[in-house]
Amino acid sequence: MRQSLFVTAIVTILFSLALPYASAQDSLEQKLEAALSAKSRPAKDKERDANRRPIDTLKFFQLKEDMKVLELVPGGGWYTRLLAPVLRDKGELHVAIGTGRVKENLIVEEGFDKINVLDIDVESDRNGPFGTNNVSAFTIPENDFDLALTFRNMHNFTPESRKIINGAVFKSMKRGGLYGVVDHTQRHMEPMTRESRRRIDPMVVVKEVLDAGFELVDFSDLHYKPDDGLRYEVGRKSVTGNSDRFTLLFRKP
Repeated sequence: MRQSLFVTAIVTILFSLALPYASAQDSLEQKLEAALSAKSRPAKDKERDANRRPIDTLKFFQLKEDMKVLELVPGGGWYTRLLAPVLRDKGELHVAIGTGRVKENLIVEEGFDKINVLDIDVESDRNGPFGTNNVSAFTIPENDFDLALTFRNMHNFTPESRKIINGAVFKSMKRGGLYGVVDHTQRHMEPMTRESRRRIDPMVVVKEVLDAGFELVDFSDLHYKPDDGLRYEVGRKSVTGNSDRFTLLFRKP
């Protein structure tokens, strides 16, 4: 009888401890669902939801509503439109590098005024192999980030530039801060060609991010596409929207 009461007490305690976490996850998912279904969200963005699996991806990256988040190279703001509403009340969203379209188009929309566009003094050109980007050394004018994210961008930069970017991110993170990376998969050790120029070897990314001081936490097959033979440029009709992508999570020790 005593053993039964003891087991019941332990289960009750564990359940009570799990409730706040479950509640936070439910709240996060509800906010992401609301952001996905927002009327202001472009139809072309919504068309990519099934392929990009944003809720699963952001949960894998351990996003929380009260985090200070850095999004690198947000492009047209596909993920920015989801991150901003989630972080608006309790957290912070900062965007850096390649922020032109977010600055000109997104932050002027209702509900996106709290996005902080970081003005970074960096020189860049597209004179790397196959038009990849070179960037000069820079620092990120904010620190103590809980989470940094970049989606399908590493392949756009030369190895030297990725080293600069990863180093700047490392310095801007708090201890224990997380760094999430998604990109198009290149066959291991394949030389860069016109067909593979917008892909990158995941092992190269892992090595480079570890070299910057991070540790590898986890990887996911969320964006594994078995019918992408890794042979063709990701812009080809047979590949677009169906490219194999790797998903990696790192931590600053």
